[in-house]
Amino acid sequence: MPKVSNKENKNVYFQRREELKLTRDQASELLESIPPERIEKIENERVEPHPEEILIMAQKYKSPELCNYYCSKQCPIGKQYVPEVKIQALSQIVLKMVDSLNTMQDSQRRFIGITADGVIDDTEIDDFVNIQEQLEEISIAVEALQLWTEQMVANGGMNMEKYEARRNKK
Repeated sequence: MPKVSNKENKNVYFQRREELKLTRDQASELLESIPPERIEKIENERVEPHPEEILIMAQKYKSPELCNYYCSKQCPIGKQYVPEVKIQALSQIVLKMVDSLNTMQDSQRRFIGITADGVIDDTEIDDFVNIQEQLEEISIAVEALQLWTEQMVANGGMNMEKYEARRNKK
């Protein structure tokens, strides 16, 4: 059993490896293309991970949330455009999504009124920003559902072949 670090403020990559009870050498074997020295540098934030390293970690650690963390917190482009999404229970995701959709439904007429002329004037800005925030909440709920699904597939809680076949029918 690997020795557990008593370091405080471990990053998500460090935490996930320890949750899996892997040493850096064992993690390196699992990850195949990332040497233990590189893992140590990533975990201790002495180097920034490369996107392909995060993809490998997310897949091999069965932790798709690592991709969202990287994109929302470390990627220079993602920090600006990708919201952080946390793994939640399905019931929480669904309730948040329904609440957000209901709130947006109440704002739908106002949204049409604001945008119909193609101009957002000074009297419309506050309402427009509020509606944008409501839409962002819906977007985050959708992303949370996608992350939950990826976690279920990664952990064998959902038939991956059937899920992928259905998704690719489009």
